[in-house]
Amino acid sequence: MKKFISLVLTVVLASAFVVGCGSKSDGGDATKVGVLIYKFDDTYISSVRQALEELDKGDEEIELIMQDGQDNQGMQNDQLDNLITQGVSALLVNIVDIGAAQNVLDKAKTADIPVIFFNREPDAELLKTYDKARFVGTQPEEAGIIQGEMMAELFADAKYDRNGDGTIQYVLLHGGTDNPEAVARSEYSVKTMNEKGIKTEELAMQIAEWDNEKAKSAVDGWLARDEENIELVIANNDGMASGAISALQAAGYNKDDESKFIPVFGVDATEEAKVLIEDGAMSGTVMQDGVGMAKAIFELGKNAAKEKDFLDGTSYEYDESGISVRIPYQPYNK
Repeated sequence: MKKFISLVLTVVLASAFVVGCGSKSDGGDATKVGVLIYKFDDTYISSVRQALEELDKGDEEIELIMQDGQDNQGMQNDQLDNLITQGVSALLVNIVDIGAAQNVLDKAKTADIPVIFFNREPDAELLKTYDKARFVGTQPEEAGIIQGEMMAELFADAKYDRNGDGTIQYVLLHGGTDNPEAVARSEYSVKTMNEKGIKTEELAMQIAEWDNEKAKSAVDGWLARDEENIELVIANNDGMASGAISALQAAGYNKDDESKFIPVFGVDATEEAKVLIEDGAMSGTVMQDGVGMAKAIFELGKNAAKEKDFLDGTSYEYDESGISVRIPYQPYNK
């Protein structure tokens, strides 16, 4: 009886640690690919994960083993070790902390396992230290440029300059100063507005780490201190934009009264953001194609796992770095 209980517990714990995409009908002969995701409940990354799961279901040759890092690099390091021990043939890595990329590369290289980083981009020169390392993601500045173009178009209408001083006072919700995407989105959104002739002034910036609640808390504080001067909220992603809108609506903004409206712009074009835009509570976002991202990393990952060239049989091309595949952004507004 004790042996039976011990066996059951072992099976339960193993099941809890690894989230696979289901057994293949061929009885387990599929090539295993490990997928490390920084946080399952990130809205955009969730869309990528779900698209990967659908691709996995339709492919009998590959089995994805997904693991949730829960925004904890230590946990993700343990998951990496576990996947290597399991003998996966390739790794798809959405890293928690970009600073840990060297560790991931070292372990993958030692085990001679191809690794594709996605969404969160390590330094290209670092990736080039391992000939079986690649990156799939967006061009960091592109989202900022598109966001800036949409904002410049909106603020060409003087009615959004609430205090009439000819300068747009904005607050910025930042994903993190250690994240190249967040840094580029922040810089190029404002730079593009300025290049389009819109004068700006930053009232406040908060590193909200892509998080809805942290963004809401930041905007609550800004409204309490400087409500009359805030004319624009710039968010590095839609999760933070949504948090900002929650705070604004609690203060009576961005509802039915057009005279009480502060434009909010995000990035990702999540389903929630699309609804907020349709309802008039949010002004715009930048579409990051989660399905397109998933398709690219799945195809490159499958090739790598089968010991083929990463781009074999695909329509993808590397950018000037020779190691990165870029997924384009698109504007999304009403």
